Amino acid sequence: RHHKLMNRSDFRFLDRLRTTLKLCRLRYNGSAHLWGFAIYRASHDDYEDSYLPTGTTIGTAEEALDCAANLYIHPFTPPPNTPTN
Repeated sequence: RHHKLMNRSDFRFLDRLRTTLKLCRLRYNGSAHLWGFAIYRASHDDYEDSYLPTGTTIGTAEEALDCAANLYIHPFTPPPNTPTN
């Protein structure tokens, strides 16, 4: 994976290096291991605090990146037996 971590005050922004695709924002909570998570909303060009798949709003940077990548980078695969029309 080729990502860069941008530092602005208490926020960290994850963007793909080879594109301008915004993914998510991490909020520093006083721990280098647990971060607040906000997903980028292209429809509003902003970040909204969000839940990780674990059901919490804080987690590791890797959990945040995996969550955002699954939403924005990996194509959606419909569940089996889903009508296609």
